[in-house]
Amino acid sequence: MTTAENASAPPRPRYDDAALDALAAQGDPLADETVATLLRRGEVGDLNTLMRFFTTAGDPLPERLPASARGYFEATALPPSWVDWDVMEQARLFFMDNAAHINTGLSFAAMPVSYAVPRMARLLSSTHSLAYPSRRMANTGQFVTYLMRTDAFAEGSKFIPAVQKVRLLHAAVRHHLRHGGHWDVARDGLPICQEDMIAGHTFFSLLVLDAMHRLGIHMSDEGAEAYYYAWRVVAALLGCDMAAVPEDLAGARAYCDLYLERHLGPSPEGVVLNTQLLRLYEDVVPGTLFDPMVPATVRFLVGDTIGDWLEVPRSPWDSAAKAVPVVLGLLETIEDSGPLAEWALDKAGSLLAGFELTALTRGRVMHHAIPAELKAEYGVRAPRTGRWVPPASAPVR
Repeated sequence: MTTAENASAPPRPRYDDAALDALAAQGDPLADETVATLLRRGEVGDLNTLMRFFTTAGDPLPERLPASARGYFEATALPPSWVDWDVMEQARLFFMDNAAHINTGLSFAAMPVSYAVPRMARLLSSTHSLAYPSRRMANTGQFVTYLMRTDAFAEGSKFIPAVQKVRLLHAAVRHHLRHGGHWDVARDGLPICQEDMIAGHTFFSLLVLDAMHRLGIHMSDEGAEAYYYAWRVVAALLGCDMAAVPEDLAGARAYCDLYLERHLGPSPEGVVLNTQLLRLYEDVVPGTLFDPMVPATVRFLVGDTIGDWLEVPRSPWDSAAKAVPVVLGLLETIEDSGPLAEWALDKAGSLLAGFELTALTRGRVMHHAIPAELKAEYGVRAPRTGRWVPPASAPVR
């Protein structure tokens, strides 16, 4: 945490069941009120149409934008005042050095683990667009790419508008599920509540770093913490309660461990979502020879318990996946042999990440539309200096 942020920060949060129960009852007041007003006035269709023309920070808002939406977009147009831009630059360099590994962690670890949380799986199954994993993966990949650009927070960036739309999307899903009569708030808390939002933030940061560690990727403590810091900035932009968001990776471990202990488990929705994800990546990998490596890599990164819950197929390739860290270690040895080798492998990793994103987006900019309705079955109408070591797990209670 920076000095500027620390000066006005509340005491470090303490995570226990009572604290997470309280977060499960909280939403995002600003976005929730904006969406409720838009739905009440029947303005969601107009907003979605206009938002297709607002994709770049600094562009004037469309003239016919509904007043409530205009107020929201103006209030959320700037990053938090406490952002340390030197740390954000460290995060960007970390991403440049590890783009392909980060994408692997997102795709083969963070996503499947989210499907092993029944409440999250049910949420992700609730909208039309998320029935297609390529769209969610494309949105996530494009989102991370925007975040890690040098101009992410500058005029001309596509990151801030994307964050603003994702925040409204979350609020819309929360509204529809809450008022559709098919979501038990007393039992499950608010859909896309603060507890889930903060957990998602740890999935895309801490669990990605965990996956990279399991793959044998060498990372410095500074690089890992900087990557986490960048996601902490994202958490603020997405409306997370920053008094509850972990300050560093050690705090993230404590939060994530408790959250998973409370919520991990099998579900039919999780199996369906993961099956779709595996099929998607088998289609992205050229040919069919290496298709079995997709489920093998997922099982290697998430472990057998979650792999069995998600019905990830077992095969002889499971043993081959365990050799991946050895191969990556050899590549890192080559990379460390000189600046030319380092440049070549970083460039190859960047191209691989770009190919993956292009395959998912088909070269298009992904738009985050605000749903006016959800699925009918939900009752809603229409440089390296040592190796980073993951924080220790929280003690078993």
